[in-house]
Amino acid sequence: MISLLFSNGFFLSHRAIPTKPPPQQTPSFYSLKVRCFRASDPNPVPGFPPPSSVLSPRSLKRVPRLLKTELQRALMDYLHFTRGYTFSDAEYISVNSPRFVESLVSMIDDKDDVPRSLRKFFRYNPINEFEPFFESLGIDPSELHLFLPHGMIFLADDHVLLYNFHVLCNYGVPRNRMGRFYKEAKEIFGYAGGLLESKLQGYGNLGLSRSTVVKLVVCCPLLLVGDVNCELVVVLDWLKRIGIESDWMVNYLSCSKTYSWKRMLDALQFLHKVGYSEEQIHNLIRGNPKLLLEGIGKKVYLFFGRLVKVGVEMNVIHSYFVEYPNILSYKCAKNMLRVVGFLCAIGMGKDDIAHIFSKYVHLLSTCSLKGHKTVCQELKVGKADLCQIIRDDPLKLISFSSKQQQKSDGKVDSHDPRNYLEKTTFLLKLGYTENSEEMARALRMFRGRGDQLQERFDCLVEAGLDYNSVIEMIKRAPMILSQNKAVIKRKINFLRNVLDYPLECLVGFPTYFCHDLDKIVERLSMYAWLKERNAINPTLTLSTIVASNDKRFVKYFVNVHPQGPAVWKSLKRLSNKDKN
Repeated sequence: MISLLFSNGFFLSHRAIPTKPPPQQTPSFYSLKVRCFRASDPNPVPGFPPPSSVLSPRSLKRVPRLLKTELQRALMDYLHFTRGYTFSDAEYISVNSPRFVESLVSMIDDKDDVPRSLRKFFRYNPINEFEPFFESLGIDPSELHLFLPHGMIFLADDHVLLYNFHVLCNYGVPRNRMGRFYKEAKEIFGYAGGLLESKLQGYGNLGLSRSTVVKLVVCCPLLLVGDVNCELVVVLDWLKRIGIESDWMVNYLSCSKTYSWKRMLDALQFLHKVGYSEEQIHNLIRGNPKLLLEGIGKKVYLFFGRLVKVGVEMNVIHSYFVEYPNILSYKCAKNMLRVVGFLCAIGMGKDDIAHIFSKYVHLLSTCSLKGHKTVCQELKVGKADLCQIIRDDPLKLISFSSKQQQKSDGKVDSHDPRNYLEKTTFLLKLGYTENSEEMARALRMFRGRGDQLQERFDCLVEAGLDYNSVIEMIKRAPMILSQNKAVIKRKINFLRNVLDYPLECLVGFPTYFCHDLDKIVERLSMYAWLKERNAINPTLTLSTIVASNDKRFVKYFVNVHPQGPAVWKSLKRLSNKDKN
């Protein structure tokens, strides 16, 4: 079989690409076949299949795995041997276009001899090769009709597309990510030879490694359209200035999200404008990468502008952001914006507003307020009276207006709201979600002020437990922090120095702290007595011994030995004697 070598490096059989028929002649059998498979042709030829895509919207039946493998192999043989595509291209397309492969079942009659049936089908029915190709790039079959070219069914006919496709492949871009390239930046597949390589090299010249450039363009394909993105260049310069490597930022990029380099640049410039030093910006972004990647939310800018509008001095506003960086988050900024609106609505002056924010911004940022009209109705006072009440005692703003503040018998809680807000602030640090059921449950179970909870938490960390492990323990058993520091220390000391258990066992059994120490002593003493007499499994975990209910413990830890009940009774007696 004679083969023709095209400039794109693909071998195409002479039989698959016939010469152009002479003009004014009856259309050849080949031209009729092609016409039948062109979606743009509205008139099907009688006796041939309708001009529809193989991947039609109709539902496809599930294909057995063995049959699917044979279909994939037959498609690969067709693409490689008949159409002359490279083995790697043919194999990848056939393996990664499952919907197209499954649709081939309906095109063959003899399912006992799939390879022969498909060879026969392909001989007389050339397929639209763009369909499996685009599906293998990650384009959903339901979207294919948006991207299929008109007037072409053979992939090799668009040699420019294939050339640029291979440029991306050779550079390291994953094939299954190129569907996003085609959807968001289709023009890059029409670049003349050498242009796409130069654009990729342009980002490499910024000091980025090849893997970093790949991750960058996969997440932001539009970077390859036009010149090197100048806003990205400025962002990279900013990061270099504050001591953050470019690779660090790229590691946090997600292919499922869209990024704006202008928004990132605006965030960096805003932080600098409000008074953050380069070291502070470095620490802030390192601790919260979303602040850079997603930019500073619109609510933050609105809050900033609202304070300026009511007359708060610029240096005072800057001090808020520097001292309390948490207000840069969307929720905190939203809460603060609502506070400003509330105070302005009741007629509070700018000096009083500045005073309230300077003293209580850390509390107000975690507090979601009700509307001023609702508060006035509940208290049965006018706006002027409410303004005077809050001016005299700013914390009343939280007591009267907070949506989270607990109420009883329809009256506002008279307790100091700082206790509640300090607890909330502490739990937010641990990763609890504001206003969630988990947060509400934890608040009900905790006892003590926010500083006491922090002290108890620090006690666990200082004992040698990992910080993140302690957070997980607290989330699984919030009641741990309801115990005072002395009790926590005593239980840790008993576990480590008396029972000789490793401290790490608490990570899997955090409710250890919730059991009475006398109960733990009694049960572990009983277990030790049984182990000495080989009457029980010597490798039982601490949770199995301590967490069993009384009835189960007596059945499996006391009655397993003839003298067990007497020993258990003696241990209980000694424990009661020590208590008295």
